[in-house]
Amino acid sequence: MSRRLALLPLLVAAAIPLAASAAPHGLQPRELVSMDRFSSPLLTPDGKTLVYARRVVDFDANKAAAALWAQDTANAAAKPRRLTPEGWNVNSPEISADGKRVYFLSSKNGSSQLYYVPTAGGAPVQATALPLDVGSFLLSPDGKRVAVSLETYPACAADLACNAKHGENKDLPKTSGVVFDRMFVRHWDAWNEGKLNRLFVADLSGKPPATATLVGANVTGDVPSRPFGDATEFGWSPDGTSIVFSARNADREEPWSTNFDLYLVPADGSADARNLTADNKAWDTGGVFSADGRTLYYRAMKRPGFEADRFALMAMDVASGAKREIAAKWDRSADGIALSNDGRTIYTTAQDMGEHPLFAVDVTSGAVSKVVGDGSISSFDIENGVLAFARSTIKSGDQLFTGGLAGQGVRSVTPDASGLLGDVRFGDYEQFDFKGWNGDTVRGYVVKPWNYEEGKTYPVAFLIHGGPQGSFGNGWSYRWNPQTYAGQGYAVVMIDFHGSTGYGQAFTDAISQHWGDRPLEDLQKGWAAAQKKYAFLDGNRACALGASYGGFMVNWIAGNWNEPWKCLVSHDGVFDQRMMGYATEELWFSEWEQGGTPFDVPKNYERFNPVNHVDKWRVPMLVIHGQQDFRIPVEQGLGVFTALQRRGIESKFLYFPDENHWVLKPQNSVKWHDTVNDWLRQHIGQ
Repeated sequence: MSRRLALLPLLVAAAIPLAASAAPHGLQPRELVSMDRFSSPLLTPDGKTLVYARRVVDFDANKAAAALWAQDTANAAAKPRRLTPEGWNVNSPEISADGKRVYFLSSKNGSSQLYYVPTAGGAPVQATALPLDVGSFLLSPDGKRVAVSLETYPACAADLACNAKHGENKDLPKTSGVVFDRMFVRHWDAWNEGKLNRLFVADLSGKPPATATLVGANVTGDVPSRPFGDATEFGWSPDGTSIVFSARNADREEPWSTNFDLYLVPADGSADARNLTADNKAWDTGGVFSADGRTLYYRAMKRPGFEADRFALMAMDVASGAKREIAAKWDRSADGIALSNDGRTIYTTAQDMGEHPLFAVDVTSGAVSKVVGDGSISSFDIENGVLAFARSTIKSGDQLFTGGLAGQGVRSVTPDASGLLGDVRFGDYEQFDFKGWNGDTVRGYVVKPWNYEEGKTYPVAFLIHGGPQGSFGNGWSYRWNPQTYAGQGYAVVMIDFHGSTGYGQAFTDAISQHWGDRPLEDLQKGWAAAQKKYAFLDGNRACALGASYGGFMVNWIAGNWNEPWKCLVSHDGVFDQRMMGYATEELWFSEWEQGGTPFDVPKNYERFNPVNHVDKWRVPMLVIHGQQDFRIPVEQGLGVFTALQRRGIESKFLYFPDENHWVLKPQNSVKWHDTVNDWLRQHIGQ
């Protein structure tokens, strides 16, 4: 396989198994954050050895560590072998082309550098000794060089020593003031320090290199992109002479641009990078070469400024630049590209009808077939006819499997959530559908409480997903997990309203400029349909909860649909659309969703603006926000709480000074869940 597809970052925190409790019970918050988490399945080229990451949390220390393990794929009785020693925290594993080494990043010695261990076992060996932290890497086809991303200051260019010393200048004025002359001033959860992720190539044939060659110096942009880009955004040509990478210009227009282009550059840095996709003003990324180097496969959007546009699979003739779309009639957005060894098939995952399967796409005909479904595939690898993948469902965290591409011999390699938490009982779940806005079929999930008994009724947690182009589908989450509510004795209802992903691009598009009407109609009709279909739902004891767009919707329904709810929970939600348009960092989001800037189309920002309906608020609300959330700044949450307090509505404000748009630290996560569960218990019982 020319490239594996890894969809979820390895840097997500994980956990140790808990001591067995005395009796069966529902999933509790500390158990959720304290589960071991398995990820990054990789196969050696012969398919005989699976390498994967296992992360364990030290809850008292409020931190996690990941180790690499190996497993024989042919022998089910073989025990897994630990590859990295105790005390090491590693990420981003990659297996060498000959299968003899497993490379990874670690800050064991104080700086993030590249290391490797023999696949057969042995001590870690340091592979780079660069003066800057290595953010991501990709080995050359022959394994003699490595492309690495390093954070550098433009003023230092390729001088790594200059970059390392730049922030240590003791002659700088004794002031904390910083002057900006363009955006981004801050992005996601970090202030702009004037650095860019740049791509370098280092030689691995001798001792650990302390220097590297900058490639693509003429392109001023982050490679990989911030804040979530990774090594899938650059790739080597088969002969190792060139590198393709994706980048967006870091200029004045960057905060409202989604125009990423693919660039081709000599791997020795001897010439400028050449833009391969200048004709497309939307997003181009994920370049993967065919085995002969003549064709470049990649993903492309069509509409500039829209981050949730469909990612189409593309093929480019490298010599002529001619392009064609593969599977143009497949109305799904491809997550990545993994090319089969014979070059005939692209493997990719995509949201699909409330699940996230693995698909095979015929490169010539565009025919699409499902390889593995029944849940959410987060990452996979294919080598020598062997498939390895990580899959989760509403009842299980990511579990690793191996088997054949035709589905034969599939077996689990790691335990599921039930195996990790033997005394925990999970609520059963079912997908249902109904007619929503415009008469369209809309789908959702209902989850039973862990202690469900026929004939009884149960209070309900009505969860509203974020995005808004997202989905609460058949998968596992460590932040918004329906089993944590089922574990408290609640039933759960989740609706994939118009705007959700996996139901066709037109369905996803329907929410833009319609935040408060079409999805609200779906939520209302879905709530009614769920109560009609499932007699165990107690509609008189229900709370609505949501984060991000879901938080906006909670703020919106507080003044536009508050009749059914005994309480509300709004996490990092938009309160004032106009101020959101000015204060958020990625301006393309608000400007696409509202149809322009707040000064060009002010009426659009006021049409579905929760701040204009506070006079109708009456339902008790818990408000949650993180100080480091620069996507939806903390003042939005403070505004909600102020409105509630001034109106005399029962309310609480949970504030995290050290969290961003997500709550990630283990103890903070437990605090979040405990506070939410206490709020629900206070208002709907259990």
